[in-house]
Amino acid sequence: MTAGPQLPERASRATGEPTALDGLLVIDFTRVVAGPACTQTLADFGAEVIKIENPDGGDDTRAYEHAEIGGESAAYLSLNRNKKGIALDFTNSAAIEVVRELIAKADVVVENFSGGVMKKYGLDYASVAPGNPRLIYCSISAYGRKGEFALRPGFDPITQAESGFMSLNGFPDGEPVRTGPPIVDMATGMSACNAILLALLARDRLGRGQHVEVALIDMAVAMTGFYGMAYLISGQNPGRFGNSPNGSPTVGLYQAADGPLYMACANDRLYRRLVTEVFDRPDLITHPDFAHRKNRTANREKLRAIIAGIFATDRLEHWMAKMKKANIPVGYLRTVEQGFNAPEVRDRDRLSKIPHPTAGFVPNIETPIGMSVTPTVDPVAAPLLGQHTRDVLRDTLGYDDHRIAALAGAGAFGKTANAD
Repeated sequence: MTAGPQLPERASRATGEPTALDGLLVIDFTRVVAGPACTQTLADFGAEVIKIENPDGGDDTRAYEHAEIGGESAAYLSLNRNKKGIALDFTNSAAIEVVRELIAKADVVVENFSGGVMKKYGLDYASVAPGNPRLIYCSISAYGRKGEFALRPGFDPITQAESGFMSLNGFPDGEPVRTGPPIVDMATGMSACNAILLALLARDRLGRGQHVEVALIDMAVAMTGFYGMAYLISGQNPGRFGNSPNGSPTVGLYQAADGPLYMACANDRLYRRLVTEVFDRPDLITHPDFAHRKNRTANREKLRAIIAGIFATDRLEHWMAKMKKANIPVGYLRTVEQGFNAPEVRDRDRLSKIPHPTAGFVPNIETPIGMSVTPTVDPVAAPLLGQHTRDVLRDTLGYDDHRIAALAGAGAFGKTANAD
């Protein structure tokens, strides 16, 4: 196993800086990707997020096998920063009472269980809202909480496939391709966070909370974007275009003599600069086959062959320098290793290492959101399973050691777990 890259320790935020969500209490019943991505953003900006897990294994991502450090998986660490973790057995009535007390104090509840699970335990919105009318209750699911498909399980790649989103990815002569990272999950998590923040703003005006919902299938449909809109207008089913959207010959991957580059020269103005200032080929404007975008698209294979031949005549750095001077959008095609070590990333201070109770330190990828007055909190690594159970019960609910011990004895924390 090769060692990971060297990472700096993360610089602390300035003393006394406020946070955007200070004082917000979030009870987090989520697992896997979409839900944890949502609640991690809330935690990054100062909300107190209490993540409730099953003591028998916890969040599914704890067992994912991409990589692990200190007994924790890369997937789990990447999605659960800045949260407090407690372990409660939902099959235990004493544990359910603890959950109800937490919800009664909460500003926000986020859940992504299969349909019917929260209602089974009397924890659905209709059951808990009367006791906490200012509660924002966010449900994340594959197919929504109502209708014929509400009980159907589903995951990111299934909704990519069923929505038509996957049919847009790949090459025309190949099969549809799912995205590598779970993009529908991540986008759903972002939208759930937006929905919660919108509901909090509405609560300030209306004085009451509400139930908000985000579904993976809805997000996948929305992410077809202008391709989906074009179908609704024309009735024509869009296909796959590989690295050249709409078959544009001047957008896509090309090979210089010693390596690849990706060019996004998508309009007439950029095309003119490309062929005159970079290629010194004004004939590629004056020739009727290439004079306008529609002509270039109609003759794309011919033009792509010409462009590919030009790029192949010189080295990558030669073309990169000329294209950057001409202000043509272009980039290196990098691996994850190359991208994470590139100056565009390193100069942004996106990567660091932060303390961890079993690993010593773990890698950290910063949130992509920057705020000048209310920056993120200093990052704390994702909690161990049940790590903060005793602290949360004592500090949030006011339980004393006797009551915590009684809960442990009753099995509220699982058959073999304790509250330490």
